[in-house]
Amino acid sequence: MAATSSEGEGKPIRCKAAVARRPGESLVIEEIMVAPPMPREVRIRIICSSICHIDLTFSDMQDPPGFFPRILGHEAIGVVESVGKNVTEVTKGDVVIPIFLPDCGECIDCKSTKSNLCTNFPFKVSPWMPRHENTRFTDLNGEIIHHFMYVSSFSEYTVVTFANVTKIDPEIPPNGACLLSCGIGAGVGAAWRTAGVEPGSTVAIFGLGSIGLAVAEGARLCGATKIIGVDVNPEKFEVGKKFGLTDFVHAGECGSKPVSQVITEMTDGGADYCFECVGMASLVQDAYASCRKGWGKTIVLGLDKPGSRISLSCSEVLHGGKTIQGNLFGGLKPKSHVSILLKRYMDKELQLDEFVTHEVSFKDINKAFDLLRNGQCLRCMIWMDN
Repeated sequence: MAATSSEGEGKPIRCKAAVARRPGESLVIEEIMVAPPMPREVRIRIICSSICHIDLTFSDMQDPPGFFPRILGHEAIGVVESVGKNVTEVTKGDVVIPIFLPDCGECIDCKSTKSNLCTNFPFKVSPWMPRHENTRFTDLNGEIIHHFMYVSSFSEYTVVTFANVTKIDPEIPPNGACLLSCGIGAGVGAAWRTAGVEPGSTVAIFGLGSIGLAVAEGARLCGATKIIGVDVNPEKFEVGKKFGLTDFVHAGECGSKPVSQVITEMTDGGADYCFECVGMASLVQDAYASCRKGWGKTIVLGLDKPGSRISLSCSEVLHGGKTIQGNLFGGLKPKSHVSILLKRYMDKELQLDEFVTHEVSFKDINKAFDLLRNGQCLRCMIWMDN
């Protein structure tokens, strides 16, 4: 049983965590020790967490950046249990979202409106804390347990640096706020911030998993009038209609026509904005080919296997006048843009609850992994106290 904050403040806390001990194996719920926060760090009691495909990928990864034992999880919400020295942004009892993308508020990029990529804390999938490159987790034998994406939310308590913490209104439902900490926020932000989808525009989304559907939701919020979903599973169109999809292209049944030609014909010249949400280099090329010449923009959200490359014709790039752009966390600045999206959620403009298709207790976390692995859920919420 975890120590209370008054018992544990300034001291190590003994609590339960779901530890990935070996690649490809089920997580093991065991008792661990969580060290107190060091200067500019915050220790958080997790309320709930959800599972993203990135967690699934790294639970199976045998080589670096896969490290074991490790506490996965990076979509979460919690309450500040204690803070380290020189932390002024939050205090004990604040409700916060730990977000994998740092936002220090001090460097040139964090102060700029043009970037959400922090210079002081460059993002990387590190097994350590970002400031000191060591761990705050040990098992009961004193052996180290690695961190994951600066969050490690599959634990009753975790420690994150101040740059990865966003304070939110405690009245916001935790299961909704939790979703904006990674995939759903990235998808909505990709349409809103990275692409800048305008009212009346046309959008094509390649891949209708949770991130692709979040892009559709973002495009709907931005006022796009034609939102085309591209997938090999036609059942996803029915789900996607809830998030604004107006049309569907079955990628496996286009006959002799390439998908790009089908979309070009549907949009009278190509979509204004295309989004690749699967993680396949070939789909990036399809998305680029589906964009309108002169101003079409392709946004890449998916991550292909290491070493994958995109091949584009130099003449097509020169003559087409199109743009291709990478996208990390939807271009969102965690400490400013997330609060805007949460307000839209509370105003019933942004749909978040609809992404939560399953809920489990912490002890059943492996069921949540199975649901995601088998394609049976969009997001499964894991409640720590249930």
